[in-house]
Amino acid sequence: MFTGIVEERGEVVALDLAADGADARVTVRGPKVTGDVHHGDSIAVSGVCLTVVASTADTFTADVMSETLVRTTARDWAPGREVNLERSMTPEGRMGGHVVQGHVDGVGTVVARTPHPGYDEFRIAVGNELAPYIAGKGAVAVDGISLTVIDVQDTPSGAEFTLGIIPETRSATTLGVAQVGTTVNIEADVMAKYVERLLTFRSREA
Repeated sequence: MFTGIVEERGEVVALDLAADGADARVTVRGPKVTGDVHHGDSIAVSGVCLTVVASTADTFTADVMSETLVRTTARDWAPGREVNLERSMTPEGRMGGHVVQGHVDGVGTVVARTPHPGYDEFRIAVGNELAPYIAGKGAVAVDGISLTVIDVQDTPSGAEFTLGIIPETRSATTLGVAQVGTTVNIEADVMAKYVERLLTFRSREA
């Protein structure tokens, strides 16, 4: 489990696809998060929970399943690309953001970025499969960053929601370099998914 508080901006060193192109192995540079990493540890890479299979003093390597390549921006990772890194939460740690599982639900696209005094306003579009889980003043993880939705508007193809990105978040995460057209990983609040499942199951009993 993670909290959505990014610890470090890392860099993709390599993404090696399997012979059939279905799976991959990624190596990421991140001296801070690898300082105490061990084989089998979980690290969120731009919101994607990955398991460490090897590490050096400043890099770690993880396997990426085909499902992850299809559902997330991992398919676009290439050497030199910056990624957000967060180690899994420890029992004594603080819940600085919200419960983030590292199970990305899909990809959104930045459709607007507007500067304001003290923050940048981002508008992100998602498809119909994600739209029901985005709520105003609710929590959402964008590239592994815990953020609060300002407002949301339904569209014919899904929804668009607005975020306020303060200077600290800009400098500490990859949203600092995101522009219109940038794709981002979206993880909805897990509580919304449990509520939907409960309602769906109860409707079967009615």
